[in-house]
Amino acid sequence: MSLSDAGTVLLIGAGKMGMAMAAGWVQGGLPGSALTLVDPQPHESVSAFARRHGAVLRTDLPDESPRVVVLAVKPQIMGAVLGMVKPLVGAGTLVVSIAAGVSSDKIAKGLATDRVVRSMPNTPAQIGKGISGAFAGEAVTAEDRTLTEALLAAAGGVVWVEDETLIDAVTAVSGSGPAYVFHLVEAMAAAGEAEGLSPQQAMVLARQTVIGAAALMEADDSSAEQLRKNVTSPNGTTQAALDVLMAPDGLGALMQRAVRAARKRSEELGQ
Repeated sequence: MSLSDAGTVLLIGAGKMGMAMAAGWVQGGLPGSALTLVDPQPHESVSAFARRHGAVLRTDLPDESPRVVVLAVKPQIMGAVLGMVKPLVGAGTLVVSIAAGVSSDKIAKGLATDRVVRSMPNTPAQIGKGISGAFAGEAVTAEDRTLTEALLAAAGGVVWVEDETLIDAVTAVSGSGPAYVFHLVEAMAAAGEAEGLSPQQAMVLARQTVIGAAALMEADDSSAEQLRKNVTSPNGTTQAALDVLMAPDGLGALMQRAVRAARKRSEELGQ
């Protein structure tokens, strides 16, 4: 399905993630006139986006039922938002949520519709390099799923899961994952400083190393394991570092703890 034929889209919550998705939709062919942005206190950048693309920006909800409602609000206020949005959900409305931790069942009950897709994108959606996990319940039609795929794919790849509880794992791995990578750059730069590099030198080296490694992974179909091995000479400098990172208490164990903590928090947010 082309986004030019998607119909009207109502985005509730014009924060960073919501606007990252909106930028992807417009770039993917959604007419600006088909997009309505709702935020009680929109940032000036949101106003500029609306003016640039001819989208409607409101601080309150419209009266008409859209084809798609996208919920991009904090999970802590979802209950109140659902009460306000419920009158807008018509027989032909698809609801897509990108709120962490909020179950599709809670959304369905709050809006009196079972046509709910729960998804979790990530911030690289801003440049079309994102990845989203998505779950569709039994009441979501094939057309709804195709439309959701088009909306999510405009910002990057899409991975569908058949068990909704796995969306919390998606949130922990890819939803929060960009922050892990950014912190890795911070840690590499700090380690470089400790070895005598200037702060600027260390950050440039660490930042570009991660950028280059990601680009290489995108260009090369080899597994991450194989790419790692390609860099590692026996008994060389990389092997010395990997002996530390791959130790039983190294990066693997630490990442498991981090992802488990993120998943647990995602589950807590939905309670």
